Amino acid sequence: MSTIEHTVDVDVPIRTAYNQWTQFESFPEFMEGVESVKQLDDRRTHWVVEIAGIRREFEAEITEQTPDHRLEWRSMERPRHSGTVTFETLGAAACRVSLRMEYDPEGFAETVGDALHIVHMRVNGDLDRFKEYIESRGGETGGWRGTVDDRHEPGGTLPADTGLPAPGPTPRAYGNPRYDEGPPLTPPIG
Repeated sequence: MSTIEHTVDVDVPIRTAYNQWTQFESFPEFMEGVESVKQLDDRRTHWVVEIAGIRREFEAEITEQTPDHRLEWRSMERPRHSGTVTFETLGAAACRVSLRMEYDPEGFAETVGDALHIVHMRVNGDLDRFKEYIESRGGETGGWRGTVDDRHEPGGTLPADTGLPAPGPTPRAYGNPRYDEGPPLTPPIG
């Protein structure tokens, strides 16, 4: 398993950066090799990517999403990969976006590409391009403010870096609409 970590400081408010990151279908505009991302529902996305000449289609599942703080995902099939993007306020008009991604290269070409750090360079460049993209726009193209928390459900995992005791069940925000502006939606209880 290989790990990539990269951080950028972005000169936009944390809400703006977070909202743009939730607009997965815009990823091809700043992610090299991402041909398309389709939002299937609040938790699942379908990706078409090409890295080092290898084209892949896969679905990914959002396992944790907390507005203005954190988004975690994992692939639903091979090749296995998962990651976390965190957002930290640096002031009223700036924030830090940090990415940690783990992936398992498959086959000769992917193993060689991993050894040459091709994926590392691609992902680092993608995060740098995200910074340029959102700063040049000055605002997000949309945003989804719902929450997802699978850490305490069957098949879910509690990230080791939380350092928090396991809380009780968290209300889920299934079916919250996407919107461009307005207050955060409150998830239904019960």
